[in-house]
Amino acid sequence: MGIRLRGVGVSHGVAIGEVRHLGTAVLEPPAGQTSAREAPHELGRAQRAAEAVGADLVARGTLAGGEAQAVLEAQALMARDPELMADVARRIGVGATAERAVSDAFAAYRALLAGAGEYLAGRVADLDDVRNRIVARLLGVPVPGVPDSDEPYVLVARDLAPADTALLDPSLVLGFITQEGGPTSHSAILARSMGVPAVVALAGAEDLAEGAVVALDGGTGEVVVNPGAEERAAMTRTAADRRAAAPVAGPGATSDGHRVPLLANIGGPADVPAALDAGAEGVGLFRTELLYVGPEGAGGPAGAEPPDEETQRAAYRQVFEAFPEGRVVVRVLDAGADKPLPFLRSADEPNPALGVRGLRALLERPDILDTQLRALASAAEGLPVRAEVMAPMVADRAEAGAFAAACRAAGLRAECGAMVEIPAAALRARALLREVAFLSIGTNDLAQYAFAADRQLGAVARLQDPWQPALLDLVAAAAEAAAAEGKGCGVCGEAAADPTLACVLTGLGVTSLSMGASAIPGVRATLARHTRAQCGRAAAAARAADSADDARAAALAVLSGE
Repeated sequence: MGIRLRGVGVSHGVAIGEVRHLGTAVLEPPAGQTSAREAPHELGRAQRAAEAVGADLVARGTLAGGEAQAVLEAQALMARDPELMADVARRIGVGATAERAVSDAFAAYRALLAGAGEYLAGRVADLDDVRNRIVARLLGVPVPGVPDSDEPYVLVARDLAPADTALLDPSLVLGFITQEGGPTSHSAILARSMGVPAVVALAGAEDLAEGAVVALDGGTGEVVVNPGAEERAAMTRTAADRRAAAPVAGPGATSDGHRVPLLANIGGPADVPAALDAGAEGVGLFRTELLYVGPEGAGGPAGAEPPDEETQRAAYRQVFEAFPEGRVVVRVLDAGADKPLPFLRSADEPNPALGVRGLRALLERPDILDTQLRALASAAEGLPVRAEVMAPMVADRAEAGAFAAACRAAGLRAECGAMVEIPAAALRARALLREVAFLSIGTNDLAQYAFAADRQLGAVARLQDPWQPALLDLVAAAAEAAAAEGKGCGVCGEAAADPTLACVLTGLGVTSLSMGASAIPGVRATLARHTRAQCGRAAAAARAADSADDARAAALAVLSGE
């Protein structure tokens, strides 16, 4: 029998292979001093290296496409951050070399994030990666990264930077395991978009021996070190059974015919083919941030200015045309906190998570919101698609009403809705529904705010588990309010990608489920094996539990007929 470990499964599937560790050595520049006469030369070196790294990240994103593109282009903004470069210039001005100045400036910013309560701890891996890439370029050495191997392997790391994760070769990387991260970390999101099995927040992952054989189940979070022949066979059978049970077409529905539309989460037109291949009935979450951080933005470096109305209209039109008989729900720009944009930069905030982000930021810049809404109205003109638009981070009826008024003023005939990501919105959902036509629950942020647990921080990953009964209570509150008002309430957070949890969400009264395209077949198959009544009983059993593990076990017992 092998040694059994348990992390957090974030991307379904089973992988068995040898461990290969990600190279993560921190590049330490040598000490040295420069003269005032050399300062302009050193600053030029630093600026050119930072710009080259930024351009490389954007290029990698373009190559990867999909959600990876949005992640990498957001990371490129770190390399081009004017405040960081100003700190680099100051350090060079007092005699530091370019590489030393870059290293120390990034270290200071890293410490600043940690000192702010580690809200942005999940971005530290991104920041460290950018720092290493710039310093490596200045030193003229390779950047530590994905191991060079001709044989398939399981990649193990403390955490994975987006630039490494986005370009993993699925034919070589069977799956990956990280010691840090959570269900909504960049590593998890990109793993799901690639269809690569992954387990995160596995204590002691870095201690796994190079070359040791591991078997991981990205659905349960189980990792078996040196599995025996029977264990390997059992996990292989499990994976085969899941694949065989997953139809690739047909509407989402329970076995007794209760419809639950299965929609895709996308970042832009590049994600549409995968959604169509998976049989998505539409789009439940169109993250429009990609347009704002990509090279489409006018006026200089990526993200420096918002894209114009015509650029936005063309992108939205592509997606609308792909689903002529489906539903496409567009989330307006969700910026702030961990997704800063130069043109929406607010005053310094001690805790950006609780500051001006999402809809709040847009209401402070109505010109940006109005442009986006007009572009959406124009893009949907003359098409049969059921186009809808929703606002992120809605806290109360006043904010919901302000968004609805903005939609009407822009001539948008599509229904407008509100995302439920703040506990107050779930608890007062009926008030929101007096202003908007539907709700969409973002379980990732809803869990973060309900448990005061950073969605990117591995140390609190257990509180980000979407099976937490308290989170299910909040979902139920929103779904029940929507049912009472005769309106829809979907889930577009990563919780919808768990086939068993999808049944529970259906039992709670959720009316649609949106997820990464690769998860749709598995969810469709699992829903089709259970009645609506079974889903209701599973939901009640899960809510009656006292922990996420107990909730999961209770729901499985009901659904398996035990």
